[in-house]
Amino acid sequence: MSNALVITPTYNECENIQAIIEAVFSQPKDFHMLIVDDGSPDGTADIVKNLQQNYNTTTETKLHLIQRPGKQGLGTAYITGFHYGLEKGYDYLLEMDADFSHDPKDLNQLYLTSAEAGADLSIGSRYVTGVNVVNWPMSRVLLSYFASAYVRLITRMPIHDTTAGFVCYRRKVLETLPLDKIKAIGYGFQIEMKFKTWKYGFTIKEVPIIFTERVRGQSKLSAGIFKEAFFGVIRLTVASWFNKYTV
Repeated sequence: MSNALVITPTYNECENIQAIIEAVFSQPKDFHMLIVDDGSPDGTADIVKNLQQNYNTTTETKLHLIQRPGKQGLGTAYITGFHYGLEKGYDYLLEMDADFSHDPKDLNQLYLTSAEAGADLSIGSRYVTGVNVVNWPMSRVLLSYFASAYVRLITRMPIHDTTAGFVCYRRKVLETLPLDKIKAIGYGFQIEMKFKTWKYGFTIKEVPIIFTERVRGQSKLSAGIFKEAFFGVIRLTVASWFNKYTV
């Protein structure tokens, strides 16, 4: 059995899902994959079910699927995936989007940075070596870059890409964090997870990646997601003054 599970939330990703699954399973590292689908009306989950026949055997399940009734948010999808992965005994749990904005080839380096280089959390970072984003309009690049700068300023986290959604957690991090108390659901979720990982004293390393805007399908970003992240950073920081972070 593989020791690493790639968790990918989906909503209406029928144009990407087969290709992203095939790309993950073509990597040198033997990754397993969990799709958490929020009731996609376009048949995303049905495509995954058909592919399970290709990748699952009586002795090994490589492609897992959780179907949820309707959109419940990115954060809750990952929390569901974390609990599932811990229960199934995986030692490394990775987050990855379904739309190829994250290159599946970079999964290998994220895994190795944790499994061999000692990171408790490895982050696929767009900003650790400059700005490595392809096909975004300049307005969005600036918004994302300065959002991370704002988070660093308020929280003092030594992380360049605080909103990154391409990461690898060691099992012990997710066993330590109070997952069911994570409140944010969008970009705020990514910030909150990194912030609490840092506050608990875990080792964090950033791995430079190139982020490419999706070619197929529709982005799930909204103004509410950015608002949640903006005010959530202040809430996180103030709450941390009254909490003890002990492993």
